[in-house]
Amino acid sequence: MKLFCVGCGPGDPELLTVKAVNIIKAAEVIFAPTARDGKPSIALSVVERHLKKSARTVSLVFPMTKERESLSDYWKRNALEIADAVRSDKKVVYLTVGDPALYSTWIYIHRELVCNHEDIEIEIVPGVTSMFAFAAQAKMSLAEGDETVAIIPACYDLNRIKKVANCCDTLIFLKDGRYFDRVIEMLSEAGFGDDSSIAIAQDISVEGEILKMSKLRDMVGTKGPTEKYFSIMVAKKNNHDRK
Repeated sequence: MKLFCVGCGPGDPELLTVKAVNIIKAAEVIFAPTARDGKPSIALSVVERHLKKSARTVSLVFPMTKERESLSDYWKRNALEIADAVRSDKKVVYLTVGDPALYSTWIYIHRELVCNHEDIEIEIVPGVTSMFAFAAQAKMSLAEGDETVAIIPACYDLNRIKKVANCCDTLIFLKDGRYFDRVIEMLSEAGFGDDSSIAIAQDISVEGEILKMSKLRDMVGTKGPTEKYFSIMVAKKNNHDRK
């Protein structure tokens, strides 16, 4: 009666932890999130080389919508399907891209299981997040000394970002590169100088990766390199990395 939630990291199968690989290899049922029916699960593609031939894989839909009531119905149904599989005495794993604790579909499943399926024991296996894979590829620090960091999700409220930027040294923007150009235009108004470092990436750690590093003054008024949802941008007021 135990469920494992495994963080799959940013996309590179070699960034799976040893513990994650061992659990996945032993799994009999694998659940993985997807945005819609018929769309391949990114998390599942990361681990497929480690699956047993006899393992059953199930893609669970988590639609890209802000309608809370509709989302709640999906969370309840998905949590019930997972719980039923665990109760059938199978070794069950739920996969999530990155780490389960950071902007993950797992957060909602976990809440449902705790509230409505108290008999299910849960073990969470952390994964490498995109921001750390990004920092490694860019060979930059995200924070040092007494610097402060803010993590900002997709669908940005620019007024809110201005307030955060005034009190943070590093801003990490996760997901949806379509908004990055507008954010860059705003940063100079939010306390970021022309020499501030801007680093942008798309499809980090996988085939087709894009990585660009520049100064804020060189990015303002230009078209950024990212258009996909799974993108990341880091803006740093202090330019320690490139002295």
